Amino acid sequence: MRIALLAPVWFPVPPTGYGGIEWVVSLLADGLVDAGHEVTLFASGDSRTTAELACIYEIAPSADIGRSQVEIRHALACFERAGEFDVINDHSGPPAAVIAGAVSTPTVHTVHGPLLGEPGDLYEQVARVSPRTRLISISMNQRAPHPDLPWLANVPNALDFSVYPVQPRRGDYLLFLGRMNPEKGAHRAIAVATEAGLPLKIAGKRREPAEQQYFHEFVEPHLREGEIEYLGEVTHGEKVELLQNARATLFPVDWEEPFGLVMIESMACGTPVIATRRGSVPEVVEHGRTGLIVDDYRGMAGAIEAADELDPADLRRAAEERFARSRMVDDYVAAYERAIELAG
Repeated sequence: MRIALLAPVWFPVPPTGYGGIEWVVSLLADGLVDAGHEVTLFASGDSRTTAELACIYEIAPSADIGRSQVEIRHALACFERAGEFDVINDHSGPPAAVIAGAVSTPTVHTVHGPLLGEPGDLYEQVARVSPRTRLISISMNQRAPHPDLPWLANVPNALDFSVYPVQPRRGDYLLFLGRMNPEKGAHRAIAVATEAGLPLKIAGKRREPAEQQYFHEFVEPHLREGEIEYLGEVTHGEKVELLQNARATLFPVDWEEPFGLVMIESMACGTPVIATRRGSVPEVVEHGRTGLIVDDYRGMAGAIEAADELDPADLRRAAEERFARSRMVDDYVAAYERAIELAG
Protein backbone atom coordinates (compact mmCIF):
# COMPACT_ATOMS: atom_id res chain seq x y z
CA MET A 1 0.00 0.00 0.00
CA ARG A 2 0.90 3.65 -0.40
CA ILE A 3 0.45 4.99 3.13
CA ALA A 4 0.67 8.52 4.53
CA LEU A 5 1.35 8.90 8.24
CA LEU A 6 0.56 12.32 9.70
CA ALA A 7 2.46 12.86 12.96
CA PRO A 8 2.00 15.70 15.43
CA VAL A 9 4.27 18.54 14.34
CA TRP A 10 5.41 19.76 17.76
CA PHE A 11 8.28 17.30 18.38
CA PRO A 12 10.55 15.37 15.99
CA VAL A 13 9.87 11.72 15.18
CA PRO A 14 11.25 9.99 17.17
CA PRO A 15 11.45 12.60 19.93
CA THR A 16 14.70 13.53 21.60
CA GLY A 17 12.95 13.76 24.99
CA TYR A 18 9.25 13.79 25.81
CA GLY A 19 6.85 12.49 23.16
CA GLY A 20 4.98 9.20 23.50
CA ILE A 21 2.92 9.63 20.33
CA GLU A 22 6.05 10.42 18.34
CA TRP A 23 7.73 7.21 19.52
CA VAL A 24 4.72 5.18 18.40
CA VAL A 25 4.55 6.90 15.00
CA SER A 26 8.28 6.36 14.48
CA LEU A 27 7.98 2.67 15.27
CA LEU A 28 4.96 2.31 12.98
CA ALA A 29 6.53 4.18 10.06
CA ASP A 30 9.71 2.11 10.07
CA GLY A 31 7.76 -1.10 10.66
CA LEU A 32 5.50 -0.45 7.68
CA VAL A 33 8.55 0.21 5.49
CA ASP A 34 10.13 -3.04 6.67
CA ALA A 35 6.87 -4.82 5.77
CA GLY A 36 7.20 -3.60 2.17
CA HIS A 37 4.81 -0.67 2.07
CA GLU A 38 5.48 2.75 0.51
CA VAL A 39 5.28 5.14 3.44
CA THR A 40 5.42 8.93 3.53
CA LEU A 41 5.80 10.43 7.00
CA PHE A 42 4.56 13.99 7.44
CA ALA A 43 6.53 15.33 10.41
CA SER A 44 9.05 18.03 11.28
CA GLY A 45 12.22 18.11 9.19
CA ASP A 46 14.46 17.14 12.10
CA SER A 47 12.77 13.72 12.24
CA ARG A 48 14.61 10.47 11.44
CA THR A 49 12.83 7.70 9.54
CA THR A 50 13.28 5.05 6.89
CA ALA A 51 10.05 6.31 5.29
CA GLU A 52 9.99 9.23 2.88
CA LEU A 53 9.96 12.35 5.04
CA ALA A 54 7.76 15.30 4.07
CA CYS A 55 7.86 18.50 6.10
CA ILE A 56 6.67 22.08 6.22
CA TYR A 57 8.72 22.96 9.30
CA GLU A 58 12.42 22.11 9.11
CA ILE A 59 12.68 22.22 12.91
CA ALA A 60 9.89 21.01 15.23
CA PRO A 61 8.03 24.19 16.35
CA SER A 62 7.93 23.17 20.02
CA ALA A 63 7.82 26.80 21.18
CA ASP A 64 4.54 27.27 19.26
CA ILE A 65 2.80 24.22 20.70
CA GLY A 66 -0.96 24.63 20.59
CA ARG A 67 -1.04 27.26 17.83
CA SER A 68 -3.81 26.17 15.48
CA GLN A 69 -2.30 27.85 12.42
CA VAL A 70 0.87 25.76 12.74
CA GLU A 71 -1.06 22.53 13.26
CA ILE A 72 -3.47 23.12 10.38
CA ARG A 73 -0.74 24.13 7.92
CA HIS A 74 1.10 20.93 8.73
CA ALA A 75 -2.05 18.83 8.22
CA LEU A 76 -2.96 20.56 4.95
CA ALA A 77 0.47 19.67 3.54
CA CYS A 78 -0.56 16.03 3.88
CA PHE A 79 -4.11 16.29 2.59
CA GLU A 80 -3.05 18.36 -0.44
CA ARG A 81 -1.27 15.20 -1.58
CA ALA A 82 -4.13 12.84 -0.66
CA GLY A 83 -4.45 11.51 -4.21
CA GLU A 84 -0.97 9.99 -4.00
CA PHE A 85 -1.99 7.54 -1.24
CA ASP A 86 -4.22 4.51 -0.76
CA VAL A 87 -4.82 5.44 2.87
CA ILE A 88 -3.92 8.23 5.29
CA ASN A 89 -3.35 7.52 9.00
CA ASP A 90 -3.56 10.68 11.09
CA HIS A 91 -2.00 10.78 14.56
CA SER A 92 -1.97 14.56 14.92
CA GLY A 93 -5.34 15.43 16.47
CA PRO A 94 -8.93 16.49 15.72
CA PRO A 95 -8.17 19.35 13.25
CA ALA A 96 -6.70 16.91 10.73
CA ALA A 97 -9.58 14.48 11.28
CA VAL A 98 -11.95 17.26 10.20
CA ILE A 99 -9.85 18.21 7.16
CA ALA A 100 -9.95 14.55 6.10
CA GLY A 101 -13.61 15.03 5.22
CA ALA A 102 -12.57 17.15 2.26
CA VAL A 103 -10.69 14.35 0.47
CA SER A 104 -11.79 11.05 -1.04
CA THR A 105 -8.75 9.05 0.13
CA PRO A 106 -9.71 6.76 3.05
CA THR A 107 -8.50 8.28 6.30
CA VAL A 108 -8.11 6.59 9.67
CA HIS A 109 -7.48 8.73 12.73
CA THR A 110 -5.72 7.27 15.77
CA VAL A 111 -7.08 8.79 18.98
CA HIS A 112 -4.23 9.16 21.44
CA GLY A 113 -5.97 11.15 24.19
CA PRO A 114 -8.85 10.58 26.61
CA LEU A 115 -12.47 11.08 25.54
CA LEU A 116 -14.02 12.31 28.77
CA GLY A 117 -15.84 15.64 28.69
CA GLU A 118 -14.98 18.20 26.04
CA PRO A 119 -12.50 16.05 24.03
CA GLY A 120 -15.16 13.37 23.57
CA ASP A 121 -17.78 15.93 22.59
CA LEU A 122 -15.34 17.29 20.03
CA TYR A 123 -14.95 13.86 18.46
CA GLU A 124 -18.73 13.52 18.28
CA GLN A 125 -18.70 16.70 16.19
CA VAL A 126 -15.81 15.41 14.08
CA ALA A 127 -17.81 12.25 13.33
CA ARG A 128 -20.75 14.36 12.14
CA VAL A 129 -18.64 16.67 9.97
CA SER A 130 -16.32 13.97 8.57
CA PRO A 131 -18.40 10.77 8.58
CA ARG A 132 -15.92 8.92 6.33
CA THR A 133 -13.08 9.34 8.84
CA ARG A 134 -12.72 6.11 10.83
CA LEU A 135 -11.19 6.02 14.30
CA ILE A 136 -8.62 3.75 15.92
CA SER A 137 -8.42 3.45 19.71
CA ILE A 138 -5.31 2.47 21.66
CA SER A 139 -7.27 0.77 24.48
CA MET A 140 -10.84 -0.40 24.83
CA ASN A 141 -11.29 1.68 27.97
CA GLN A 142 -10.51 4.77 25.90
CA ARG A 143 -13.73 4.16 23.95
CA ALA A 144 -15.97 3.82 27.00
CA PRO A 145 -17.28 7.43 27.18
CA HIS A 146 -18.17 7.38 23.45
CA PRO A 147 -18.65 3.77 22.28
CA ASP A 148 -20.77 4.81 19.28
CA LEU A 149 -18.07 6.79 17.47
CA PRO A 150 -17.02 5.28 14.10
CA TRP A 151 -14.42 2.93 15.59
CA LEU A 152 -12.55 0.86 13.03
CA ALA A 153 -10.04 -1.02 15.21
CA ASN A 154 -8.30 -1.13 18.57
CA VAL A 155 -4.51 -1.12 18.23
CA PRO A 156 -2.49 -1.01 21.48
CA ASN A 157 0.87 0.73 21.33
CA ALA A 158 4.14 -1.17 21.01
CA LEU A 159 7.88 -0.90 21.59
CA ASP A 160 11.12 -1.61 19.76
CA PHE A 161 12.44 -4.05 22.34
CA SER A 162 15.96 -3.88 20.92
CA VAL A 163 16.43 -0.47 22.57
CA TYR A 164 15.08 -1.61 25.96
CA PRO A 165 17.60 -4.11 27.38
CA VAL A 166 16.26 -6.13 30.28
CA GLN A 167 17.91 -5.77 33.70
CA PRO A 168 17.78 -8.98 35.80
CA ARG A 169 18.47 -7.36 39.18
CA ARG A 170 16.41 -5.08 41.44
CA GLY A 171 17.55 -1.59 42.35
CA ASP A 172 16.93 0.21 45.63
CA TYR A 173 14.78 3.17 44.49
CA LEU A 174 11.28 3.75 43.21
CA LEU A 175 10.76 5.52 39.89
CA PHE A 176 8.16 7.93 38.52
CA LEU A 177 8.20 8.87 34.82
CA GLY A 178 5.59 11.28 33.49
CA ARG A 179 4.44 14.82 32.88
CA MET A 180 4.22 17.15 35.82
CA ASN A 181 0.45 17.35 36.33
CA PRO A 182 -2.08 16.18 38.93
CA GLU A 183 -3.48 13.41 36.71
CA LYS A 184 -0.13 11.64 36.34
CA GLY A 185 0.48 12.04 40.07
CA ALA A 186 4.12 12.72 40.91
CA HIS A 187 2.90 14.03 44.28
CA ARG A 188 1.22 10.68 44.95
CA ALA A 189 4.46 8.88 44.07
CA ILE A 190 6.22 11.08 46.64
CA ALA A 191 3.68 10.06 49.28
CA VAL A 192 4.19 6.37 48.44
CA ALA A 193 7.98 6.59 48.62
CA THR A 194 7.80 8.51 51.90
CA GLU A 195 5.51 5.89 53.42
CA ALA A 196 7.75 3.07 52.20
CA GLY A 197 10.92 4.80 53.38
CA LEU A 198 12.51 4.39 49.95
CA PRO A 199 14.29 6.85 47.63
CA LEU A 200 12.29 8.15 44.66
CA LYS A 201 13.62 9.37 41.33
CA ILE A 202 11.26 11.55 39.26
CA ALA A 203 11.75 12.35 35.58
CA GLY A 204 9.32 14.16 33.33
CA LYS A 205 8.30 17.19 31.34
CA ARG A 206 7.46 20.53 32.96
CA ARG A 207 7.63 22.99 30.06
CA GLU A 208 4.13 24.45 30.04
CA PRO A 209 2.92 27.02 32.61
CA ALA A 210 0.45 24.63 34.26
CA GLU A 211 3.17 21.98 34.57
CA GLN A 212 5.55 24.52 36.08
CA GLN A 213 2.94 25.62 38.61
CA TYR A 214 2.12 22.04 39.61
CA PHE A 215 5.82 21.23 40.02
CA HIS A 216 6.54 24.28 42.18
CA GLU A 217 3.50 23.68 44.42
CA PHE A 218 3.38 19.90 44.80
CA VAL A 219 6.79 18.44 43.93
CA GLU A 220 9.58 20.94 44.58
CA PRO A 221 8.87 21.41 48.30
CA HIS A 222 9.48 17.69 48.90
CA LEU A 223 12.79 17.36 47.03
CA ARG A 224 15.70 16.17 49.16
CA GLU A 225 19.03 15.03 47.76
CA GLY A 226 19.38 11.28 47.90
CA GLU A 227 15.75 10.82 48.92
CA ILE A 228 13.30 12.54 46.56
CA GLU A 229 15.09 13.69 43.39
CA TYR A 230 13.78 15.40 40.25
CA LEU A 231 15.92 14.73 37.17
CA GLY A 232 14.00 16.80 34.61
CA GLU A 233 13.40 15.49 31.10
CA VAL A 234 15.74 12.63 30.27
CA THR A 235 17.05 11.13 27.05
CA HIS A 236 15.99 7.68 25.93
CA GLY A 237 19.24 6.17 27.16
CA GLU A 238 18.90 7.84 30.54
CA LYS A 239 15.31 6.67 30.81
CA VAL A 240 16.27 3.07 30.07
CA GLU A 241 19.02 3.18 32.68
CA LEU A 242 16.58 4.55 35.26
CA LEU A 243 14.07 1.80 34.44
CA GLN A 244 16.68 -0.96 34.51
CA ASN A 245 17.91 -0.03 37.96
CA ALA A 246 14.60 0.77 39.67
CA ARG A 247 13.01 -1.49 42.25
CA ALA A 248 9.56 -0.69 40.81
CA THR A 249 7.93 1.91 38.58
CA LEU A 250 5.04 3.79 40.18
CA PHE A 251 2.08 4.68 37.97
CA PRO A 252 -0.33 6.44 40.36
CA VAL A 253 -2.64 7.95 37.72
CA ASP A 254 -5.92 9.54 38.72
CA TRP A 255 -7.56 9.89 35.32
CA GLU A 256 -8.75 7.71 32.46
CA GLU A 257 -5.28 7.02 31.07
CA PRO A 258 -5.68 6.11 27.37
CA PHE A 259 -2.65 3.82 27.35
CA GLY A 260 0.46 4.64 29.40
CA LEU A 261 3.54 3.76 27.36
CA VAL A 262 5.80 3.95 30.40
CA MET A 263 4.16 0.80 31.77
CA ILE A 264 5.36 -1.37 28.89
CA GLU A 265 8.74 0.41 28.87
CA SER A 266 9.16 -0.66 32.48
CA MET A 267 8.11 -4.25 31.78
CA ALA A 268 10.52 -4.39 28.84
CA CYS A 269 13.39 -3.53 31.19
CA GLY A 270 12.28 -6.22 33.66
CA THR A 271 10.98 -3.75 36.25
CA PRO A 272 7.51 -4.32 37.74
CA VAL A 273 4.83 -1.66 37.59
CA ILE A 274 2.66 -0.71 40.56
CA ALA A 275 -0.35 1.14 39.21
CA THR A 276 -3.77 2.43 40.19
CA ARG A 277 -6.82 0.84 38.59
CA ARG A 278 -7.69 3.67 36.19
CA GLY A 279 -8.15 3.88 32.45
CA SER A 280 -6.17 1.37 30.43
CA VAL A 281 -4.16 0.02 33.38
CA PRO A 282 -6.02 -3.35 33.64
CA GLU A 283 -5.55 -3.83 29.88
CA VAL A 284 -1.80 -3.20 30.00
CA VAL A 285 -0.66 -4.63 33.34
CA GLU A 286 -1.23 -8.32 34.08
CA HIS A 287 -1.81 -8.26 37.83
CA GLY A 288 0.58 -10.64 39.56
CA ARG A 289 2.70 -11.20 36.44
CA THR A 290 3.93 -7.87 35.06
CA GLY A 291 2.98 -5.72 38.02
CA LEU A 292 0.49 -5.02 40.77
CA ILE A 293 -2.77 -3.09 40.40
CA VAL A 294 -4.22 -1.33 43.44
CA ASP A 295 -7.55 0.43 43.84
CA ASP A 296 -6.01 3.49 45.50
CA TYR A 297 -2.47 4.89 45.54
CA ARG A 298 -2.45 4.50 49.31
CA GLY A 299 -2.12 0.76 48.73
CA MET A 300 1.03 1.09 46.62
CA ALA A 301 3.57 1.00 49.44
CA GLY A 302 2.08 -2.26 50.67
CA ALA A 303 2.45 -3.80 47.20
CA ILE A 304 6.20 -3.26 46.88
CA GLU A 305 7.25 -6.56 48.51
CA ALA A 306 4.85 -8.51 46.27
CA ALA A 307 6.31 -6.71 43.24
CA ASP A 308 9.77 -7.85 44.37
CA GLU A 309 8.67 -11.46 43.80
CA LEU A 310 7.97 -10.92 40.07
CA ASP A 311 10.52 -12.40 37.70
CA PRO A 312 12.24 -9.78 35.45
CA ALA A 313 12.59 -12.30 32.62
CA ASP A 314 8.89 -13.12 32.79
CA LEU A 315 8.02 -9.40 32.71
CA ARG A 316 10.05 -9.08 29.54
CA ARG A 317 8.48 -12.14 27.92
CA ALA A 318 4.97 -10.92 28.69
CA ALA A 319 5.70 -7.49 27.22
CA GLU A 320 7.16 -9.01 24.05
CA GLU A 321 4.17 -11.32 23.64
CA ARG A 322 1.65 -8.47 23.74
CA PHE A 323 3.41 -5.28 22.64
CA ALA A 324 5.81 -6.22 19.83
CA ARG A 325 6.21 -3.87 16.86
CA SER A 326 5.23 -6.63 14.42
CA ARG A 327 1.85 -7.06 16.14
CA MET A 328 1.13 -3.33 16.01
CA VAL A 329 2.13 -3.09 12.34
CA ASP A 330 -0.05 -6.08 11.42
CA ASP A 331 -2.99 -4.57 13.30
CA TYR A 332 -2.62 -1.24 11.51
CA VAL A 333 -2.31 -2.90 8.10
CA ALA A 334 -5.53 -4.82 8.77
CA ALA A 335 -7.24 -1.55 9.76
CA TYR A 336 -6.02 0.18 6.60
CA GLU A 337 -7.30 -2.66 4.43
CA ARG A 338 -10.67 -2.45 6.17
CA ALA A 339 -10.82 1.31 5.65
CA ILE A 340 -10.10 0.92 1.95
CA GLU A 341 -12.75 -1.79 1.69
CA LEU A 342 -15.37 0.39 3.41
CA ALA A 343 -14.53 3.31 1.10
CA GLY A 344 -15.55 1.13 -1.81
